Amino acid sequence: MDVYLPIANLSVNGLFIVLLGGLTGILSGLFGVGGGFLTTPLLIFYGIPPTVAAASAATQVTGASVSGVLAHSKRNGVDYRMGAVMVGGGIVGALIGALLFNVLEALGQIDVVISILYVVLLGSIGTLMMREAATALRPGAETAGSQPRKRRHHPLVAGLPFRWRFYRSGLYISPLAPLILGTLVGVLTMLMGVGGGFLLVPAMLYLLGMSGNVVVGTSLFQILFVTMVTTMTHALTTKAVDIVLAGLLLLGSVLGAQFGTQIAMKARPEVLRLVLAAIVLLVALRMLYGLGVQPDEIYTVSPL
Repeated sequence: MDVYLPIANLSVNGLFIVLLGGLTGILSGLFGVGGGFLTTPLLIFYGIPPTVAAASAATQVTGASVSGVLAHSKRNGVDYRMGAVMVGGGIVGALIGALLFNVLEALGQIDVVISILYVVLLGSIGTLMMREAATALRPGAETAGSQPRKRRHHPLVAGLPFRWRFYRSGLYISPLAPLILGTLVGVLTMLMGVGGGFLLVPAMLYLLGMSGNVVVGTSLFQILFVTMVTTMTHALTTKAVDIVLAGLLLLGSVLGAQFGTQIAMKARPEVLRLVLAAIVLLVALRMLYGLGVQPDEIYTVSPL
C-alpha cells in the first residue's frame, strides 16, 4: 500500500509506517516514554529526510500524550503548577530551537546535527540505563537496595532564589529550576522531534526531587503542550510537518500503546529497562555508523 508524503516528497509503504508507529507505541506503553526518541531515527533509517522525520515525530508525540495526561489526571498524578512552569520554559525553548533549526538548515548542517544529538544522547542514556538495570538484576541487589534513599533535590536547585511551594510534588524550590529544565527540553523537542520524557523524567526525579507518583503525569503534561507549540512552529517556519506521515504514525502508536501497557503489567521492570537500554544503544550505534560512511546520495537537489 504505497502512500505519497507531500512534504517528504516521496512514496512509502503506508502499512510499514503504521507498523513503525505501532512499534514505538508498544515501547511507549512498556517503558512509559513518548517513543519519539526512537521514531525519528527509525524514520531516518527508512529514508525520510531528518528534518521531516523530526517535525512529524513531534506531531505524533502530541497525539500520543493526550490519553496519558487524562489517565494520570484521574488519579491526581499531575502537578499542574510545576507543569505550567515547565511548559512556559518549553515554549521559550521551542522558539530558541526554531531559530537554531533555521540557522543550521541555512548552513546545510541540520541533518548532521540531528544525527549527532541522537548519538550523544541515546548513547549516554542507554549506557546509564544498561548499568542500572544490570545492577538491579544482580543476585542480592534487591536486598541491598531494600532501604529506599531519602528523596531530595540537587544542591544546585537548593541554591536558587525565589522559592515556591509545589504542593502536589511535595517541594519548596525555586521555579527557575523547572523553568530551565523545560527550556532545555523545548530546544531538544524542536531539533530532534522528541517529547523529552526520556530526559525529563530522570531530571524531575534526581534533580528536582519530585514525588514519584506525579513525575510521569507532569512530564506528559509538559510534553503535550510543548510538542503542540513545536508542531505549530515547525508548520509556520520550517514547513517540515508532513501531516500524512504524522497521521499514519499516530494511528499505529495509539493501537500499539494498548499492547505495550498490557505487557508492562506482567513483566519485571528491571528486565524491561535492560531491553530498552539495549534498543537505545543499538539505535545510537546505527546512527553513529551512518555518520561515518558515505551516503548513497552524495548530494541533493532542492528547488529554487
